[in-house]
Amino acid sequence: MKLSNWVYVALISIVLASCSSGESNKGDQLYAEGRYEEAINAYDAYLVNRPKNVQALYNRGRSHEELGAFDEAERDFLAALSHDAKNSQVLLSLSNLYQKQKRHTSALLYAEYAVEVAGAPAMAYFMKGRALHQLGNSEEAYKEYSTAIKMNKNYGQAYYYRGLLKFATDRVKSGCDDMNAALKVGYEDAREAMERYCQ
Repeated sequence: MKLSNWVYVALISIVLASCSSGESNKGDQLYAEGRYEEAINAYDAYLVNRPKNVQALYNRGRSHEELGAFDEAERDFLAALSHDAKNSQVLLSLSNLYQKQKRHTSALLYAEYAVEVAGAPAMAYFMKGRALHQLGNSEEAYKEYSTAIKMNKNYGQAYYYRGLLKFATDRVKSGCDDMNAALKVGYEDAREAMERYCQ
């Protein structure tokens, strides 16, 4: 499973957090059913009278993202942040969006903002690690992956990417240990790496 899909598995329970009654809840239901264009229309209607509602802006942005409309998604995420600059959910979604677009410097910036929010989740450190990894800063990426794992011992994706980093730096045995840990917590992408490096 791709990085972005796993990130949104982690975020999905809050993506659909209810904004209020009426059109917003309708948008949430449509989003959950994969009816993204209709969800956008419902959020549009809701936001006419509540243009500063952070959750509705965010959920509409996620709907745009699911349709591949990245510019519109970015616009909604940034609008949400203009009303709640320390919303880690939105910050991490922006970081992930930029990762998908290979805008790794921007991905790093928003992951760093997320890390600075009080009570930042393990995902914030993981996303920072991914951006650093893509930018070629292996040492700092390793530290961020390790922090994410320390915070969440079941973070299969973090084990996986830390393992890949270890393979790239000739730490094969330790990398295999990470892949094994990833598999134990259900991150199946690690199986191919195990077969390739750990025979």
